[in-house]
Parts: sequence; C-alpha cells; structure tokens
Amino acid sequence: MTDTADGARRVALVANTDFYIGPPLARILAVRGHDLVVGDPQEGLVDELEGLGAAVEVVTGVQDLSKPESAQQLVDAGLARFGHLDAACAFSGRVVTGRFLDSTVEDLYAVTAGCLDAPYHFLKAVVTPMVERRDGQVLMVTSASGARPTPGAPLYSAARAAANHLVRNVAGEVASRNVQVNALGTNFMDFPEFLRATGGNDPKVREALESAVPMKRLGTVDECAAMCAIFLDGSSRFTTGQFLAYAGGWV
Repeated sequence: MTDTADGARRVALVANTDFYIGPPLARILAVRGHDLVVGDPQEGLVDELEGLGAAVEVVTGVQDLSKPESAQQLVDAGLARFGHLDAACAFSGRVVTGRFLDSTVEDLYAVTAGCLDAPYHFLKAVVTPMVERRDGQVLMVTSASGARPTPGAPLYSAARAAANHLVRNVAGEVASRNVQVNALGTNFMDFPEFLRATGGNDPKVREALESAVPMKRLGTVDECAAMCAIFLDGSSRFTTGQFLAYAGGWV
C-alpha cells in the first residue's frame, strides 16, 4: 500500500540510515512507493533512494536518540517537508555485556540511555502527530534479549525488556486512534556491533554462537529489514502492541 486515504504518497521515517537495518529498510520502503525522512544516511544512499522514485528529506546529527531533540528534529523535518508521517522506525542502544556483580551504576545509566531513554524520546516524538492525524505505524527495533534472562548481559536485557514493555503500553494507549506500535527484537545478528560485543569475529567464537541458535546461523540485516517492512508499509493494519523476536528460534 503506497498511498494514504487522501491519495498522497505514504511517508516513512527511518531514524538512522547509516548502518545496520537502516539502509536496506529505506530501500525496501522506497521500492514500495514511500517518500522518506532519513537520519544520517550513509554515503550514496540518498541518490539511490531518489533513483527508486522516493522524495527524500535528510536530517543529520541525530544518531543519538537518547537526546530528546534528535527524534523531534526528524519529525519536525518530515512534517515540514511532507505534511504527515505514515510510518516510523528506529533502533538504538549499544550491546553491553558483563556480570551483574561486576557492574557499576555508570554501566546502568549507559545502558538505559540507549536502550530505554532513546525509545521513550522516539515514541513520544513520532506517536504524537500520528495520534493527532489518527493514523500511523511505528516499529521500535529492540533486542530479543529483553524476552528472556540473558547470562552475561543482565543490565542490557533488563533495559531491553523495559523498552519492549513500553512499546506494549504505548500501543494500548493509542490503538483506538488507529496508530500501530510494535517492537521487533533481534539477537544473533551478523552485524559488526553484535560480533564486537560477543567476540564473534573470532571464528571459533562465532561457531559457538551459531551453535546456540536453533537455526544454526546468524541473521542478516537484509532479511531483518524485510521483516521490519511488514510493520511499516501499510499492508497489514490489524496488529499492535506486539513483540516479535527475530533471533533464529532463540526466543
């Protein structure tokens, strides 16, 4: 579905298009007929998206969504350019590992800033105009570690669990306004940040990681982006308040 009820093209906001699922998700949405608001795009991406037929509004300096102004800058730019937002997606947080007994309060603050504060600010910024318009789709990409105890990452998984529950609460609050809010939590991704945090750049460690996944491999950012698009492209409008684990059967 590429048009709104009044015949205008759908507009999707992808908060970070420099890495991870941001670039492939933006490409998918462009192919599906969306105009785009993109944060901090990687080199060459805007030309590629425009070549796919999308009008693109670029916002830079907004990668840190734990800053309240970052998400609001994205929303303000999108509304100024297009007049409305139909869909919005963000991911945030840095994988932090270590035993609880070895942790510090500074570790806690660092984890909650990226994994809970950032989703709060993003949801507050994007949901508000959607509620006013009585239409919209939001996907917060979190972590599958928030769905189960995760040895070696207790603070991280706890903060992610809070974010997943925040999504569910927001979804229930705005469901009657025709605004969908869902969460997709990843784990075991073939992505530099995950490999850094887990030591997966070592072939032996990677083999051990893959053996812990029921599907016996790591997930790719392209296939994850394809799953995310289902929650954003307007084609499925009857699910909200859900958490989907994208972790090869680990959850």
